[in-house]
Amino acid sequence: MHAEMTSLFGLNVYTDKGLYVGNVNDVVIETADRLVTGLALTKVNQELFDVSREGVILPYRWVLAIGDIVLVKQVNRLAKKDESE
Repeated sequence: MHAEMTSLFGLNVYTDKGLYVGNVNDVVIETADRLVTGLALTKVNQELFDVSREGVILPYRWVLAIGDIVLVKQVNRLAKKDESE
């Protein structure tokens, strides 16, 4: 999957189930290998993530497709725990 890094900035991120995750604010790069390793998101969906900061970093390996939006695998592992637990 190839995309210009600057074309990622500002894109909305959704899961493969159609849930809004956040907005791409930055790209995490492994400089030694010159590979993108993550996407730094802001405007994070507070219903999906239990975060005290204003953003999260998603591993780039979760990205399924990039176009007008970024499509990622369902992020259940990072989702908020049910409040009844």
